[in-house]
Amino acid sequence: MVQSLNTKTAPPIAGIAYVGIGGNYGKFLIGDKAFEFFNDANVADFIQIPWETIARVEGIVAKQNKIGRQFVIVLNNKGKRKNHLRFSSKESGKILKLIREQIGNDKVVKAPTLIGTIKKKFSKRKSVKRN
Repeated sequence: MVQSLNTKTAPPIAGIAYVGIGGNYGKFLIGDKAFEFFNDANVADFIQIPWETIARVEGIVAKQNKIGRQFVIVLNNKGKRKNHLRFSSKESGKILKLIREQIGNDKVVKAPTLIGTIKKKFSKRKSVKRN
C-alpha cells in the first residue's frame, strides 16, 4: 500500500493523468503537503508531487474565458529539460482553486495559446539604448 505524503486532504476528485502512452484514470488528492494522483487500475501506480517542486500550474482557458478540463503542472527545472505533467478532470476549476490555496496566486497561470506562442517567437526584440 502506498503512503500518502499529506496529513490533510480535500475529498478525492476523479481525473486522468497523461503519462506515457495514453491516459491513466484515477483520483486526485490535493492536501497540505503534496499533489497526488492514484491510478484506479493499479494502486501501486501513483504520482506524488510535493508543493516545493512545482514551478507553476498552467490552466487551459478556452474561448469566453471558460476553464478547460486540462491543466499542466510544470516542475522546477534542473538543467535544460522542462518537466511537464498533463492532467485532466471535469472539475479542473475546483482543482486549480485548491492548488492556488497551497502554492499561491502567482504560480497558477493561464497556459499560453498557440497563437500567443507564435507571436512571441516572431516578435522583434527592441534594442535597449545605453547611456
